[in-house]
Amino acid sequence: MTALPRAHYHLPGLFEFYELYRLFLPLFREHREYFYDWCDIGSIYGAPADCLWGGGRVGFGDARPSEVAALTREYGVSTRLTFSNSLLREEHLADRKCNALCALFERGGPARNGVIVSSDLLMEYIARHYPGLYFVSSTTKVLTAFEQLEAELNREAFDYVVPDFRLNRAFDRLNALPCALKRKVELLCNECCWFACPDRKACYENVSRKNLGEDCPDHICASPHAGRGYRFSDAMENPGFIGIDAIHETWLPNGFSHFKIEGRSLGSAIILEFLLYYMTKPECQLKVREAIYLDSALDLF
Repeated sequence: MTALPRAHYHLPGLFEFYELYRLFLPLFREHREYFYDWCDIGSIYGAPADCLWGGGRVGFGDARPSEVAALTREYGVSTRLTFSNSLLREEHLADRKCNALCALFERGGPARNGVIVSSDLLMEYIARHYPGLYFVSSTTKVLTAFEQLEAELNREAFDYVVPDFRLNRAFDRLNALPCALKRKVELLCNECCWFACPDRKACYENVSRKNLGEDCPDHICASPHAGRGYRFSDAMENPGFIGIDAIHETWLPNGFSHFKIEGRSLGSAIILEFLLYYMTKPECQLKVREAIYLDSALDLF
């Protein structure tokens, strides 16, 4: 019987939740028996605060990049800089902070590091100046037509492509992709955004403008449940949700092995819940929760 591929989880908060991962990564290494043997950490992604090239969310991570790089090198985890600003212009490419981050993480370690991009201008610049980094096509492109996704998957520049979460329901068409393209698909599992949202691209563009320092009003979410904020229980009811049973029983057997967990704008406590739900055996979840909660240095809220 052919063994199933592992699920590779791409986790949020490289800079934003450094203190959480500083505790979780050694636990994941030293007590592997607490966690499902059919999954691992594919990468941790994020961006520091005040990052011109940032996108998707307005970053708030304040961890020192050198310490983040040292931690992920020590544990052999791939990192991804979330540089998914879609509105960059030529003059933005010289930004010293973002270039320094690329130079630092290009040096990598046991695992190769990457960049999540929405702008072809930025991708071409990074490919020229930091060729050691790989590229992920960002879900902020909001490619909702399957033909758009297929074209993106066929671009050789991208190692991975994150579809709009609404394409998670197009399983028959996804399953018909060639194996080589299935290996590039990275499915967004736990999106809480309104499934019928017509303004998703405008919302992401508003974040891009804010990261560029433009004076613009906040995007007003039209979701009927916008006032609730993110709730994992709501995400589980979303038509695009992908849970652990579906991953293990449906997606992995059909050749899909990359799964993105969103949450960079949330708190450490909810990120821990994602780590427990997606990666931790139910009978070991209390042990993991206690190991994290009892470290008084970590502010979980």
